[in-house]
Formats: sequence, structure tokens, C-alpha cells
Amino acid sequence: MLNCNDGKPSGGEEEGDTELMQQDTASVPEPPKETKQTKQPTECFLRKPKETKEEARKTKKWKKRKISDILAKSEPKPGTPGDLQKLIKDHYSGSRSIVELEELNLPDSCFLKANDLTHSLSSYLKEICPKWVKLRKTHNEKKSVLMLIICSSAIRALELIRSLTAFKGDAKVMKLFAKHIKVQEQVNLLEKRVIHLGVGTPGRIKQLVKQDGLNLNPLKFLVFDWNWRDQKLRRMMDIPEIKKEVFELLEVGVLDLCKSESLKLGLF
Repeated sequence: MLNCNDGKPSGGEEEGDTELMQQDTASVPEPPKETKQTKQPTECFLRKPKETKEEARKTKKWKKRKISDILAKSEPKPGTPGDLQKLIKDHYSGSRSIVELEELNLPDSCFLKANDLTHSLSSYLKEICPKWVKLRKTHNEKKSVLMLIICSSAIRALELIRSLTAFKGDAKVMKLFAKHIKVQEQVNLLEKRVIHLGVGTPGRIKQLVKQDGLNLNPLKFLVFDWNWRDQKLRRMMDIPEIKKEVFELLEVGVLDLCKSESLKLGLF
């Protein structure tokens, strides 16, 4: 005889189903609790944009102006005999022995008082050569001069000649540079006239000496335009080609005359 309960399961069936559900529930693992992870900071790299050619050119120009500004604002220091002595030693140190380098040392007595940057050219020459009027009156030898002023360029030589007015008096002054003047023309002038004072560049003066157009033996004063600076703020001995020509001129007789103390050196 069937037991009908309106489609409801019997009590035994309910207990069996409950046990199965409990087993299924027990077998399912609980999901792990999420742990809070600390977020690491992300590194950012900024890329520098590439410079264009125009920008690079502007940067270079700006740097050059900056260096010039620093040099222009720096306090100028007057040249000293020790500066020339050091340049001579440094120039020949690679090609001369220790004994030969010692022989190149110039006696202190051959140096005149250096310009302390307070003088004009005329006032400086008056100080180092107070007997100039007497000297020029007794000088009558051709192919020679009593005083040489050495500078870096023809333009600078013309400036120096113009500033000699207060010193030179009736002395004959000659331009000794290469610009627009041939060597032979200068040789001819030196042979025909008595010249008291020469102003020019070391390269042309050396050339005249080597061609026997200029005799250095009667020379009494050799003045370097030492402290003047050009538009690039270079002194004459800062320019490699001028520096080279100065040393070549010293070798053609100037050093020997200094050692004999017949020639005096000045740094203007």
C-alpha cells in the first residue's frame, strides 16, 4: 500500500539529503582572504628632446660669449720679465738639454721696468728711455734702428705709431709689417734713410734681418706690446703664429745682444 504525502519526500530522505549537502559544503575550501599588497612606486623617466641644429648652434655661441664675458670682467694683470723667461723655457724645453736651457736664461739687468697698466705708450717710453733725444741725435747709421716695438698685427702697429707723437719728437719712424708693403721696398728705404724707430710684426722684422736689410747691432731697445688684447681678448703671446715668430726673431741675434747687455727689453 502506497504512502502518499502530496509529493513531499519522507523524513528519511530529508536526512540523507541533508547529510550529502553537509559533505559537499565541507569539501569546498573557503576562498583565501585577500591580503593588501603595497603598491610599488613607478619610476618615470623624462626624455630630453633632441636639439635641432639651430639650437645647438645657439648654445655654442652662447657659451663662447659667456667665456668672453668672464675674461672681460677678470682683472687684468700686467706682464712681468718672469712671464717672458717662463715662455722661453717652456718653448725650448722639449728640444734643448738642461745645460742649454740654463744658457737661455736672460740676466735681470737686460729687462727694463714693465708697464704697470697705468702708462700710455709715450709715457712708458719716456720712463724707460729718458735720454731719447740725445740718442736719436747721435744715431746716423743706415739699415738699423735704435728702438723696435713689436706687436701682433699691422692694424695694431698703426695704432701704436699714432700714439708715439708725444715721445718721438723729430725721430723717423718706419712701419715694419707685411700688409701692402713688400720686403724689398722696406730694404730699399732702410738703405737710403736713417731710421730711429721701427714698429711692426715679428715675422716681417725677422725676414728683414735674415735678408740683411736690418742690422740689429745698433739696436738699444726692444719693446713688446705685451699687455694689449685683441677683439678675442688674446695678447700677442696668446696667438700661436705670433708666439712662434717671436721666438724665431729672438734666435736671429736678439738673445745674444741681451746676454751682452747691449740690448734692453721692455714689456708695454
